[in-house]
Amino acid sequence: MATDPSARLRLRPATPADVPVIRGLIEGLAEYEKLRHECHATDALLHDALFGPRPHAEVVLAEWDGQVAGFALFFHNFSTFLARPGIYLEDLFVRPEQRGHGIGKALLMHLAHVAVQRGCGRLEWSVLDWNVDAIGFYEKLGARAQDEWTVYRVTGDALTHLASGQAGHE
Repeated sequence: MATDPSARLRLRPATPADVPVIRGLIEGLAEYEKLRHECHATDALLHDALFGPRPHAEVVLAEWDGQVAGFALFFHNFSTFLARPGIYLEDLFVRPEQRGHGIGKALLMHLAHVAVQRGCGRLEWSVLDWNVDAIGFYEKLGARAQDEWTVYRVTGDALTHLASGQAGHE
């Protein structure tokens, strides 16, 4: 656990009891990103993914004056070129009314510390290209865009078709 000198900010790992709060933060992020229609997270799905027999991700919660103000959800990936694990930050969100207190920076600093502590070769994430405030924030912290890469994704029916070998047979 980390606490700033003024004791207003506290970072802590999430527990199973935090799942409803995490879901609420995810829904807040989805609203902010104008993607609420794509948010299908439930308490049960989150509980299994974060605290089930094989956890797939971790969450750090940020509390400001004792109230949950934001979160970072992350998981390990792997760099074959570095032959080391990395941390992928899936989501970083601070409630709008709590912004401006350094909470986002504290969460990223915490994840950088975790990455170094765990022997990771990098910390990376994606940002929507219209989110200029976040882009500016990340660049001030030393992050650099990886413009030479294009992200591809397969979901829904396309994922099912690919898994069954039916992809590309239209």
